[in-house]
Amino acid sequence: MKPENNIDTSQMKGNVPPEVKLALLNSLAQPGHISHSTGKPFRGFKAEFVSRMQLTEASVLSKAEEPDKLEGRTVFEVIVDEDMFNEVGTMHGGCLAMIIEICSPMPIYILRASTGACGPFGVQQSLNIVFHSPAVPGDKLRIVCTTLTLGSRARSGRCEVWNVTRHRLVASAVYINMVPSESSKL
Repeated sequence: MKPENNIDTSQMKGNVPPEVKLALLNSLAQPGHISHSTGKPFRGFKAEFVSRMQLTEASVLSKAEEPDKLEGRTVFEVIVDEDMFNEVGTMHGGCLAMIIEICSPMPIYILRASTGACGPFGVQQSLNIVFHSPAVPGDKLRIVCTTLTLGSRARSGRCEVWNVTRHRLVASAVYINMVPSESSKL
């Protein structure tokens, strides 16, 4: 994922304005930081995985259960590669958890940006994952994330990772994203 200002976001599914889609892509592709130990630029393993992911949908929809409320929905796709494996040749649970952690707050981002909400983005407070089936090299995964609730400080959502190649659910997760209080020090 290498966003540029000239990306044609009209090819992405979803009703989110093109400028919000572009802002989402740019937020994911932030440059690395300077390593404290070496003083050199550090991209980290997150940047490596983000570079392989493709945003295929960004939508803001009416909630089926609460028609007067909106929900954000994002869909990413990624191909399982060898460096994502565990010792038995399937996708490592830690790697899958990292991909879920990267993708899960994105519906919050697009819902807030599309409705004019601003302020701090927040950090993951909890991430509960259930692993359903393995993914193997070459499998195409679809990561579907939606918001559940958006409070002033706590936001929650769900994420499902589908194996497009084998037509089965790989993992499902629920999460809480929290905006730190003004007085908190990390």
